[in-house]
Amino acid sequence: MTSPALIRPYRPGDRDAVYDICVRTGHEGGDARHLYPDHLELLPDIFAGPYATLEPGLAFVVDDGGGRAVGYIVGAADTAVFAARFREEWLPKVEHRYPRPVDDPRTPTEGMVGLLHHPERMIVPELAGYPAHLHIDLLPEYQRAGHGRELMWTLLDALARGGVPAVHLVMATANTAARAFYDRVGFHEIPVPDPGPLTYLGREPFQKDGAVV
Repeated sequence: MTSPALIRPYRPGDRDAVYDICVRTGHEGGDARHLYPDHLELLPDIFAGPYATLEPGLAFVVDDGGGRAVGYIVGAADTAVFAARFREEWLPKVEHRYPRPVDDPRTPTEGMVGLLHHPERMIVPELAGYPAHLHIDLLPEYQRAGHGRELMWTLLDALARGGVPAVHLVMATANTAARAFYDRVGFHEIPVPDPGPLTYLGREPFQKDGAVV
């Protein structure tokens, strides 16, 4: 009999599963493989891999009970510090696979490669009061079962124990299902000038009397 799914810390052996989850949920919550057919590791090299590598203590997965990761949450405790480490430590590991575009992006791949080469985009003045940030993804068949909420509480608790006062996330405005989830777990919108197709959300505080609230 398969054991129930559980939340546990990320392990290096989860890398391939986490990368796959990132791609399968990377287009407004749906499968992004058709957008990046020649670069299936591009999205996770931006939104998953650097977090698991640079801040492994803030990386957690949903284990299906058999050792396979079927969802994950990753975070950075200090966005400005993380952006600097991304440029200094992560980008040199992957940039040879993704040359910097010389013109304005014309394809989804070129747009994402531009983001990869510009980690300073993470630093938004209006988010200064929310120094941490996170990314969360869960395979569709494991959604709506409480796993996303458990992942969120696990990361929020870890941030709180580290003395981080607040966290933000950036989401595609078109992903209405994700927005409904974030509303349910206590996030609120943060006004940012000219947000384009994105919405910025924040949450605080994390703990009260030792419990995440």
